[in-house]
Amino acid sequence: MGSRREEDVSESLLVTTIDGTTTVLVFTTLVAVFGSFAYGSAVGFSSPAQTGMMDDLGLSLAEYSVFGSILTIGAMVGAIMSGKIADQLGRRWTMGLSQMFCLFGWLTILYSQDSWLLDAGRLFIGYGIGVTSYVVPVYIAEITPKNLRGAFTNVNQLMIAIGISVMWLVGIVLPWRTLALIGTVPCLLQVLGLFFIPESPRWLAKNSRWKESESALQKLRGKHAEIFEEAAEIREYTETLHHLSETGVFDLFQPEYTRSLIVGVGLMVLQQFGGVNAIAFYANSIFISAGFSSSIGSIALVVVQIPFTTLGVVLMDVSGRRPLLMVSAAGTCLGCLFLGISFLLQDLQEYRGLSPILALVGVLVFKGSFSLGMGGIPWVIMSEIFPINIKSSAGSLVTVVNWFGSWVVTYFFNFLMKCSAEGTFFLFSGVCCLTILFVGKLVPETKGRTLEEIQASMNPLTENLT
Repeated sequence: MGSRREEDVSESLLVTTIDGTTTVLVFTTLVAVFGSFAYGSAVGFSSPAQTGMMDDLGLSLAEYSVFGSILTIGAMVGAIMSGKIADQLGRRWTMGLSQMFCLFGWLTILYSQDSWLLDAGRLFIGYGIGVTSYVVPVYIAEITPKNLRGAFTNVNQLMIAIGISVMWLVGIVLPWRTLALIGTVPCLLQVLGLFFIPESPRWLAKNSRWKESESALQKLRGKHAEIFEEAAEIREYTETLHHLSETGVFDLFQPEYTRSLIVGVGLMVLQQFGGVNAIAFYANSIFISAGFSSSIGSIALVVVQIPFTTLGVVLMDVSGRRPLLMVSAAGTCLGCLFLGISFLLQDLQEYRGLSPILALVGVLVFKGSFSLGMGGIPWVIMSEIFPINIKSSAGSLVTVVNWFGSWVVTYFFNFLMKCSAEGTFFLFSGVCCLTILFVGKLVPETKGRTLEEIQASMNPLTENLT
């Protein structure tokens, strides 16, 4: 009797419910976003490591451009496979697999003496974060209640920002091999945490594991929470989708999925060709080219990036996705415009002194604005708009498009900067301006709606079946 009472007390400590938030849900999300931290660490590594690696190993600019951009090649391969792996293994163990690849990659870089080993390690890390970039937002979206889904899913972007920021900050004082060792820490934390979190209730339901699905949902919502309505909605919608065949990539281009596909792919294309990874991967070289201190610039980026990403998390389920996206895109447009003008002024003797200040302002405005919405919201929307029968194929396609865009930008950025620095940033500014129009015309508001409601409204076939 006493042990039963102690069990009840200990379980009640895990239930702290506030608007659907439980300790289990918070802990589960934290474990998931350790993968996002690992993702951010990989992206943030190349900027502070550039000078040290090129000096220590005698790398040319072209060789370092390959090293920086090959991450995105690995990520594209990981993204292609991510949906199918997540459907076969489940969301939880897919995250574990991705971190094993990241761990192997970081250790390879740590002990590398040749450029080809560096590239191999970076490729492995890329594969891991390519899988992570799909499965983490999908998993979080599938475990959270509708009133918290936006904020919790956007924590993914917050942890990416923190991972980038940590690398930028410690990279000021630590050598690149030590940075590689630090990169292994979030990978290990996620692998260990996965043993203590539940599988996605929606993935379990898709595989007709109804009792396990309800058990996982009860654990996430709290011992005494009423889950009947939510469980019934998941079951009803999943059974409806069982009438539809599992789709491949080419089946995605059927008319009923057109809107979801245009929105998902379009947001990723605009996100990447707006220049985010050019600035994230090569922030130090941008500051140096503009005549500004790279160390001070990196610190200023961290000071701006994390608060604005946090603000985006807070506002996600208050203002809604669309307004936040449009404000964010407008800010990135302005930031790139400042950067373009900064490099333009370098050719004008009387205004040359303004160039470094405008470069700093431009980068800070861009990163602050991007962190507010364009960084995380496309991934939130991607995790919301596709029905579970096409989620693996569609999510993989959208993620591949994102990483392909990232590869194009990160590989050619240094060469574009040599050709015309101001033209490069004016081009990015134009893409950001197009983003505002795209969001205004095509992107739906998903705040406060269940996944099943969103997917049925965007995909007429599933709506008719229900």
